Amino acid sequence: MGVDLSTTYLGLKLKNPLMVAACPLTHRVDWLRQLEENGAAAAVLPSLFEEQIEHDSSEMAKVREFGTESFAEALTYFPEEADYQTGPEKYLGFITEAKRAVSIPIIASLNGTSKGGWVRYAKMAQDAGADALELNIYFVAANLNMSSAEVESQYVDLVAAVKKSVSIPLAVKVGPYFSSVGNMAKRLAEAGADGLVLFNRFLQPDIDLETLESSPKLVLSSAHELLLPLRWIAILHGRIKASLAVTGGIHDADGLLKAILAGADAGMIASVLYQDGFDAIGKILAGAKAWMDQREYDSVEQMKGSMSQENCPHPAAFERGNYMKALTSYVGRPI
Repeated sequence: MGVDLSTTYLGLKLKNPLMVAACPLTHRVDWLRQLEENGAAAAVLPSLFEEQIEHDSSEMAKVREFGTESFAEALTYFPEEADYQTGPEKYLGFITEAKRAVSIPIIASLNGTSKGGWVRYAKMAQDAGADALELNIYFVAANLNMSSAEVESQYVDLVAAVKKSVSIPLAVKVGPYFSSVGNMAKRLAEAGADGLVLFNRFLQPDIDLETLESSPKLVLSSAHELLLPLRWIAILHGRIKASLAVTGGIHDADGLLKAILAGADAGMIASVLYQDGFDAIGKILAGAKAWMDQREYDSVEQMKGSMSQENCPHPAAFERGNYMKALTSYVGRPI
């Protein structure tokens, strides 16, 4: 009997712990089929952005209002609202299409910071067939008068509102920029988050020296980025009632194994697929299975969290002690 790679994330039974994170690679049905064929256990669809909802609502309002000052008969030359296929409607249609095309769980993603249409669209994503929902909260507190307590309350209130509108599992994808990540994770779980995805990679604006304009800069993740979520997954495992997933930094079997050992239920990948193609999925899974077999692990569940802070012989390794040890032991190149 071979190694059992199955795991449970958000209450969903997955054939293995390797998922595809929200990215453009999950926005086509043929690519979703290829991802499944290569071994992906689940896929998070690209995010539906708050700005899309607001823009389409604004455009629809213009359509409704245009011509209202004309004769009543003139209003009949406008098509019904259902005839308009706006961004959100296309997104919801794709969820249904994706569910028909593949057998792996399909997780819808909403990206925003305010309640607005999220409650409505969370329910619509559920009705379209999504197996779960990932709330991707991207908020930059640029208002200098806004306190950290207000920022945190905005997150918690948003999660609570969305959770009340759906019955499918809700994951929350957040960044690491809280003064107390552990406490925030606990509050999000208490507000209704069934799972946490650590961490959101916030894209930072760059400055174009030729045009003197700000411009977005997309940089693929590196394996080094795994260290931050790894630490917090290890600290949170067994201490909050929520599934845990690592995103950002998993590029090979080693990265996936470390995430599981720290306590993650699943690991999400995207950048490595751009770099090495869809067959990277099979290579990562084969490498993980070989390592587990060599060390006589029977299953993912058996090894999950064995290197978390809760189970680690030296829990200070995830706190300040390891920081001091790393600095004092580093020699570097002699001058």
